[in-house]
Amino acid sequence: MAILSPAQVRRNDKDDKMTYQPASDRYRNAMSYRRAGKSGIDLPAISLGLWQNFGGTDDLDMATAILRRAFDRGITHFDLANNYGPPPGSAESFFGEVLARDFSRHRDEMIISTKAGWQMWDGPYGGIGGSRKYLVASLDQSLHRMGLDYVDIFYSHRVDPTTPLEETMGALAHLHRQGKALYIGISSYSPELTRKAAALLREERVPLFIHQPNYSMFNRRIEHGLLDTLEDLGTACIAFSPLAQGLLSNKYLHGVPESARAGRGGFDKSLITDELVGRIRSLNTIAERRGQTTAQMAIAWALRDPRVTSALIGARTVEQLDNSLSALEKMEFETEELAEIELHAKDGNIDFWRISSDL
Repeated sequence: MAILSPAQVRRNDKDDKMTYQPASDRYRNAMSYRRAGKSGIDLPAISLGLWQNFGGTDDLDMATAILRRAFDRGITHFDLANNYGPPPGSAESFFGEVLARDFSRHRDEMIISTKAGWQMWDGPYGGIGGSRKYLVASLDQSLHRMGLDYVDIFYSHRVDPTTPLEETMGALAHLHRQGKALYIGISSYSPELTRKAAALLREERVPLFIHQPNYSMFNRRIEHGLLDTLEDLGTACIAFSPLAQGLLSNKYLHGVPESARAGRGGFDKSLITDELVGRIRSLNTIAERRGQTTAQMAIAWALRDPRVTSALIGARTVEQLDNSLSALEKMEFETEELAEIELHAKDGNIDFWRISSDL
């Protein structure tokens, strides 16, 4: 399925086969909503990220079905970035087409976020960075691709050690004042830099709304300072990769399948040792006793701390999305279960998402 042009979208609006009507009970189902820090915004406990599976080389019929199902199940937050694809930018373009065709009347029911910070376009101004030039230009490009006047959240996607933090935060405050971003966020900043970023934004009379870190049973770093920092600042936390790039699922119980992200070169397969697979199997046994899949338990575990506002998941199929959302059916943990999980996860701290050492 090719990405549709605006003219094609208009034609499809007249085609009954393409008409989408959201579920009338979408806010009366099992989705729960949590207050984002000290703001006035509630986010769904589970949000949908378009990092993988929504680009120009993916099955966009399935991607459309996933977006529709997510909205029908009460997901109101959709998370993107300028470089999501592949190719970079194609996830935003595709989302913009679906937004225009299916969700245009429901824009005010949605929280839409995007980010900038990683390599995006050629030349000296579109590479990894946090300059005012890059951030302002990137958000303008993102708004154009999605057909929006503003995004709800705009993030600095990563620290740029070559740009003064004052410049990066100043650019975010500028975009906030322009009304192009209602709220400002950062991603993968250390506790120390998070405090500095919040202080700089505060000088601009702009609150630091949200932080998006990597968090899962196998990556526990935010428990060592960042969560306390965010609580002190009144800043929300949305955890990405709560399934540790799919490791915390049933995919790896018998090795590395070719269809999995590690099998497709998503990360170094050598990291998946026999010892790690053994821990995944042990966690799966705990999940089975709870009446859950490993993925469902991992999502519920990431949300066990009330300081984590939302868990940001991906989905390759509608069935996978539904499986993840079923985590909401059993969110409570017995003390003994948490202790047993700790035995198999405490030494994880494996970051399968490649981030620079300066973060």
